[in-house]
Amino acid sequence: MQKPKSETLVIVGMSGGVDSSVTAAVLKEEGYKVVGLFMKNWEEFDEHGVCQSSLEYADVIKVCEKLDIPYYSVDFIEEYRDQVFKQFVDEYKLGFTPNPDVLCNREIKFKVFFEKAMELGADYLATGHYCQSLLVDGEYRLVKGADPLKDQSYFLYTNKKEILEKVMFPIGHIPKTEVRAIAAKYDLATKEKKDSTGICFIGERNFKKFLSNYVTFEDGDFETLDGTKVGRHTGATYYTLGQRKGLGLGGQGEPWFVVGKDMSRNVVFVERGEFHPHLYADTLTATDLSFVSGVWNKELPFKCKAKVRYRQKDQDCTVVKIEGDKIFVEFDQPQRAITPRQSVVFYDGDICLGGAMIEKSGPSYFEMNKTLPEIQ
Repeated sequence: MQKPKSETLVIVGMSGGVDSSVTAAVLKEEGYKVVGLFMKNWEEFDEHGVCQSSLEYADVIKVCEKLDIPYYSVDFIEEYRDQVFKQFVDEYKLGFTPNPDVLCNREIKFKVFFEKAMELGADYLATGHYCQSLLVDGEYRLVKGADPLKDQSYFLYTNKKEILEKVMFPIGHIPKTEVRAIAAKYDLATKEKKDSTGICFIGERNFKKFLSNYVTFEDGDFETLDGTKVGRHTGATYYTLGQRKGLGLGGQGEPWFVVGKDMSRNVVFVERGEFHPHLYADTLTATDLSFVSGVWNKELPFKCKAKVRYRQKDQDCTVVKIEGDKIFVEFDQPQRAITPRQSVVFYDGDICLGGAMIEKSGPSYFEMNKTLPEIQ
């Protein structure tokens, strides 16, 4: 028998931002027994001796006191360093461009933080993510957030149905504008606070300067695919496929874009033009499979939608085959800058099926000596 809301304990993961603040407010208004729990994952002081996490926790305290709910703080600095940040740095050293938000959600928010909430007696953990956990055909599914500009299901594809049974996303069904309006209605301290950006739990900063504290870089050459040297870079690791900004390359003609890297030679390959065929491929192989249901339960080949990066529009594709921990995908249209160690995430309508870590793409249209089809 389900508990009444007044006896149902919901622990809200509070970050000091407007989304988690409104999450707590909505649940309190609905009659749940709400507790705010702040997660400290990073500790670093700026030039003025101020720790950003302390400032965020101060906002959590203001919001919780305004809502008249208890609040606590837990420290996962060591877990975050060992399970997220170390891998993040290691992959950059190898020349990849990892996505720490996926790893942070898998290893921290919906693992150790979730376990801590359950240990504290929570019936549910709630977060301010823009997605939904809905019961469909007797099974909990991860569903896109109603606001297409804010949907965060891409980052949460590693969550399994067993976790989703115990997780609430109270603002996943409403647009961001309404979230701001609710914050104003309750006069929350975070009502006008800017959305956080940057690396998960590290925040917005000069990324190049930050990364240089952990990774050693050497200057090297920008080369075209035929081996022509066209300039110098400050370290191959800093650059990612499809990048245009920050190259420092000029001259007559179309802008330069990164089309590849050779880490063994510390070379960054560049070519002119956003639609250079070396940037496009219509196949990929991915590994580290993770499906919400726990298994892939669709008959192959299976047509669905997929994203190879956050905020990308859904792309038509076919999951051709799965061999062990590898999945092979063909896209109806060529995809730009499919990047190793980023995630490919699969959708059946608004339902997130799961995803995997991109291992490689291609061959590219350049390598196949084909004319690039019209990009839609």
